[in-house]
Amino acid sequence: ELKMPVATLLPFTATPSRKSASPTSFRLTEKFILLLVFSAFITLCFGAIFFLPDSSKLLSGVFFHSSAVETNTRTGTDSVSNIAIGTDEKILAKIRKDHEKALVEAKDTLQKRPDEIKQEIQNDKEKVSQENRWKGARNDNNLPVIEYVRPPGATGHEPADPETKERRAKIKEMMKFAWDSYKRYAWGSNELRPVSKQGHSSNLFGSIKGATIVDALDTLYIMEMYEDFDMATEWVEKNLDFNVNAEVSVFEVNIRFVGGLLSAYYLSGKEVFRKKAIELGEKLLPAFKTPTGIPWALLNLKSGIGRNWPWASGGSSILAEYGTLHLEFMHLSKLSGNPAFAEKVMNIRKVLNRLDKPQGLYPNYLNPNSGQWGQHHVSVGGLGDSFYEYLLKAWLMSDKTDDEGKKLYYDALKAIETSLIRKSSGGLTYIAEWKGGLLEHKMGHLTCFAGGMIALGADGAPEDQTGHQMEQAAEIARTCHESYARTTLKLGPEAFRFDGGVEAIATRQNEKYFILRPEVIETYMYMWRFTHDPKYRDWGWEAVQALEKYCRVDGGYSGVRDVYASSPNHDDVQQSFYLAETLKAQVALIVTFSSSALLGLAYRIFLFTIPHRFSIGLRLSEVCWPIKNGDTMFLKPGTGRVLLENEICISIKLVSSRKHEVL
Repeated sequence: ELKMPVATLLPFTATPSRKSASPTSFRLTEKFILLLVFSAFITLCFGAIFFLPDSSKLLSGVFFHSSAVETNTRTGTDSVSNIAIGTDEKILAKIRKDHEKALVEAKDTLQKRPDEIKQEIQNDKEKVSQENRWKGARNDNNLPVIEYVRPPGATGHEPADPETKERRAKIKEMMKFAWDSYKRYAWGSNELRPVSKQGHSSNLFGSIKGATIVDALDTLYIMEMYEDFDMATEWVEKNLDFNVNAEVSVFEVNIRFVGGLLSAYYLSGKEVFRKKAIELGEKLLPAFKTPTGIPWALLNLKSGIGRNWPWASGGSSILAEYGTLHLEFMHLSKLSGNPAFAEKVMNIRKVLNRLDKPQGLYPNYLNPNSGQWGQHHVSVGGLGDSFYEYLLKAWLMSDKTDDEGKKLYYDALKAIETSLIRKSSGGLTYIAEWKGGLLEHKMGHLTCFAGGMIALGADGAPEDQTGHQMEQAAEIARTCHESYARTTLKLGPEAFRFDGGVEAIATRQNEKYFILRPEVIETYMYMWRFTHDPKYRDWGWEAVQALEKYCRVDGGYSGVRDVYASSPNHDDVQQSFYLAETLKAQVALIVTFSSSALLGLAYRIFLFTIPHRFSIGLRLSEVCWPIKNGDTMFLKPGTGRVLLENEICISIKLVSSRKHEVL
């Protein structure tokens, strides 16, 4: 071991003088210098204690580090020194982060009125009180008592029309074939490979199993496949396990697993679904541990460590992912008594409200660390779509009390109309994509959901825009139908373009595939419900026939790689959403309104809406539905009357050919 002389290490230590009486004596100048050094050191220490932010944590970290080094010196190891340096760096980083956060919060607070600050203090007190009550309940392993009310009209209605009855039976047979194939070849796996007849699992779900089972629960119930529903329920109770050391997509797990469990609970009232949904929701909460509260896209369910997709604009979170948690998390708070779920998604709105929107639009990328937009890419299709859908449905789900959600939705829709909605030279209305101020004249299959969304929200549109928005919805539905009609297989491509002399046609090979998506069928369903125009059911039936002809194989239903090819090239995946969404939308579309009592307009999310189709000039009309013993109708006072024992009627005053009002 190399040792240095003391004089080398301590340059201010005097070398003993031969003339000195003592070898340790110092000259006057040397004493003065040592005194200055010592005074500076003491000043630095006191400054650190009293002026550094969160200094108590810094000191505890330093003392802990010192004791760790001392301990390891005694035991003869020095490996902890490197760890301690890293720990100090983390402590300093946390100090900086806390300091920046405090400055932002102080700035926001200074901009608020005194009454707003007072209200926030009161809200914080109530929040702490609620959390303490909830923790006490959970310690006893209890959940709030929820009085279950079965939604009316979910099952038990037969269409009177023979053709409709036959078509509904066909769609149920398709569901049974898809489900039985999954049971036979892939039971317990996430999805089915229907050509190779084996299980398939996307890395989106990590090592969680049973995506098809959970996703299809509500469809099984609505189609009255009760034995299969009970089998699926038993699997959920015994085999659905979220204690996995794996990384999952927060978005996909939320919409397929949390959403599937919540739907099954509200339809059946079985407690196992509520408990499992809450358990999974709690596993997802660590995804929100970011500087802004905007959640990570990916989360390890065991460690709670999150990250974003590496391709997403410098580590940004994606609008359609963090914006598609609101409905489920609001219900999780209601069903668990834990306000944390609702607070997390409401905080997302706070972050968005603070940001400037380019031309009123929401870019697809948002950095969860800085709280700033990433690339200015805007889409109502992939990466953006369901954010807008959830704004509208949050307002409807709240019984139209969520005014913030309503404003966000209609403001966004206005910006979309101004900047993105265009009409082709051939007269087709489409929704383009916006990239840094330039339009890309492309519309995705995912964007086709917007026709149904706009129709659903038209009744609450501001400034008497209802008729205009219904026209927009109808035009978008027509465009999406054209994207199907112009292919060889009569199935829609993943994306289609309006440039280079083509309209509603995919021009790139990687946009020609079809993976059993539901968006076009869903728009047909909404348009049928709100207009009762039979063409939408006819268009839906065309899609059913194409699915049967080109997607059905021996082991289930498969997507196809090219909808313009003369014969299908199957991709060998039966997506879980085919059972959960596509077939459910089909049965809701096919069944007549008079005998299905709200089947398609999920009772707990959508409000009672009256479809109508009147000729111009009609001023007053009455719409009636047959009812039977045991039916429950929820109507606001004065909006309905019982005409006969087996019929209920509602008066409609027609303001114009497109606008109506319930008397």
